[in-house]
Amino acid sequence: MSSLEETQLSSEQLVDGVLLKAFRDEVRLPDGGTSVREWIDHPGASAIVPIFEDGRTLLIRQFRYPPRRTFLEVPAGKFDASHEAPAEVAARELEEETGWRADRFERLGAAYPCIGYSNECIHVFAAHGLERGEQDLAAGEFVEVVPMDLTEAVRRARQGELKDMKTITALVYAAAYANDTGPAS
Repeated sequence: MSSLEETQLSSEQLVDGVLLKAFRDEVRLPDGGTSVREWIDHPGASAIVPIFEDGRTLLIRQFRYPPRRTFLEVPAGKFDASHEAPAEVAARELEEETGWRADRFERLGAAYPCIGYSNECIHVFAAHGLERGEQDLAAGEFVEVVPMDLTEAVRRARQGELKDMKTITALVYAAAYANDTGPAS
């Protein structure tokens, strides 16, 4: 086998939702056979780790319907338009969800959280120079802002107390950044 790539032969859109689109594709496999791939098209998102000068960060507590439980998460949100830059999305979502603005965003990395069934890519940023803004939650969005020491948040992520993958990834990136190992790629 010279290549591991699969080639789309056909595609059927199963769902055309508000946020997600779901597809069932027939693909040609590297060995010449065929198979079916069901996948979700996601617009992408940005996640933010606010870093205050005193070492604190902000998480949000939010109920998530699919797993039917409440999670502690880093602030994050999806791209609303294909032309949005990831840092613009980070700035918008930080203020909308937490009521804080930042004068500087530093890219920490990016990650694909669900590669088996989605093309979603989450861009991760550290936010610096924080000042009060105005929280502006979307209709139907309910969150509680939870201030926490960044080292405590990282400890919770590393010990498995936090269960949201974007939050775990963002906090690990932030810990590497804080330890001067530089941004992840």
